[in-house]
Amino acid sequence: MEGNKLKIINMTEDYHDYLKDESRKIGKATSISFPQSEEEIINTIELLSGSNEKITIQGARTGITAGAVPNGGHIINLEKMNKITGLRYDNDKFILSVQPGVRLINLRKAILKKSFDTSQWSRESIEALEKMKKAGDFFFPPDPTETTASIGGMVACNASGARSFYYGPTRKYVQSLSIILSDGSKLRITRNNQKAEGYSFILKTDTGRVIKGEVPKYEMPRVKNASGYYVNKDMDLIDLFIGSEGTLGIITEIEIVLLKRPRYTWGGLFFFNNEDGAIDFVNCLKSDIFHFAASQKKDYMEIIRPLIDDENIKHTCKKGYVKIKPVAIEYFDSNALELLRKQKRDNKSFSKIPDIKPEYNTAIYIEFDGDSEEDVEDSMIEAARRAQLCYGKEEDNWVAHSPQLIEQMKFFRHAVPEAVNSIIDKRRKKDPGITKLGTDMAVTDDKLREVIEMYRSDLEENGFEYVMFGHIGNNHIHVNILPKSMEEYTRGKELYKKWAEKILREGGTVSAEHGIGKLKNDFLELMYGQTGIKDMVKIKKTLEPKLILNQGNLFNIEYMK
Repeated sequence: MEGNKLKIINMTEDYHDYLKDESRKIGKATSISFPQSEEEIINTIELLSGSNEKITIQGARTGITAGAVPNGGHIINLEKMNKITGLRYDNDKFILSVQPGVRLINLRKAILKKSFDTSQWSRESIEALEKMKKAGDFFFPPDPTETTASIGGMVACNASGARSFYYGPTRKYVQSLSIILSDGSKLRITRNNQKAEGYSFILKTDTGRVIKGEVPKYEMPRVKNASGYYVNKDMDLIDLFIGSEGTLGIITEIEIVLLKRPRYTWGGLFFFNNEDGAIDFVNCLKSDIFHFAASQKKDYMEIIRPLIDDENIKHTCKKGYVKIKPVAIEYFDSNALELLRKQKRDNKSFSKIPDIKPEYNTAIYIEFDGDSEEDVEDSMIEAARRAQLCYGKEEDNWVAHSPQLIEQMKFFRHAVPEAVNSIIDKRRKKDPGITKLGTDMAVTDDKLREVIEMYRSDLEENGFEYVMFGHIGNNHIHVNILPKSMEEYTRGKELYKKWAEKILREGGTVSAEHGIGKLKNDFLELMYGQTGIKDMVKIKKTLEPKLILNQGNLFNIEYMK
């Protein structure tokens, strides 16, 4: 079929890559299109309206929860809507307009170089760019591990990353959204302009359609969270769409807020042969030093006391130390380190990984940002001192103070999931049903140590091959089980359910950053109960009454009947 310039393409073998994403799950579809404008999206919806065919919205397909995997019908892939469309300066902020298919890596390069295709920009946008060139350097803070992610996908999942410990997730930087609904009408939502009154809301489309609805009243967890629709009394309605995983509408344009880039970034990698010491170090970084010391058992005071008694440190603490809060705190367990050792030995592409002594079973990576190099350096020195007091080994600390060395350190972090994916891909050749099993749960500060111990005890008892790593600053550890058979895969899923039940009882969340997709909707039901899921479905039916967009994401299709 063909409408105007848009082609609806029947699915053939040439397009089979679009049936999967990084979850390694493979779906099915009858057709696909690659619109380049809002008009072409609306045209697609009109062409399909007679059949009421379900539609899966895709970006770069870098997600790991099968959110972009179709379960039949048509695929709208937004990779060709990849233009940066304008810039404005408002209330001392530079706000960039982008289409959903823009890749994060390309966005970063354009912002860094302040080099944009301005051929279609307005005069106001060009004037704002000239102002930006004189104002210094800027950046877009969200930093998912996969830099080829699309901005639309990041908004759909409220993506975050290591540096969200300080900077927060994507939601924080979204100023406005343009959204095409499943009836072809359009919403424009700007932060602080459309809010709920209590739990009731009204929205109006460009066609004059008035949408009235109720915001669910389920309680959100008090931890880093990317599970289901964001809800709150008197909420800003833009937040309902951020993290909705394509279930409410098709995002066509995004305004993102840029921040002033810090002049200096330093990274530090600290090795420990005692995991308890590594976790103590993390808690010390996250807490005021006196509060932290007071919260420890008596025997730990012998370790922390020299730090407290140091007059220089006392003076710094009185001024509100740490001078600079870490922007990232990352964790690697003993299996993750051993996997990296092996990859360094066996795979040339991992040669950048530093040598890791065999006696070390835990590593913590931290980053500091700041406009004063002295403050950044002092904070890293102090971090090193605290690491040493927590049984870290000063002689093997690796500190990076240049962009090149920082990238080398980040490669260390990224190499773990890359290595895991490589192993799983090899095993899938023997058993295609196998996928990586990865947790994405987060807990409160006081439950971190207990949860890590629970993970390890259960994994060892089951004899699973596994690695643990991730965003320990947010108490958000990724546990990756590497199943060797479908029997292990099934047992691994059962174990994840057990963990989810435990973590939810303790006030945690089943997804801190990856979202729910089609793989974790059972966990979402555990989190909010059937009543909460039904309330989400009501929201979907209010905004998307055709029930055709991204079916299977967040909740099972059975709930929509």
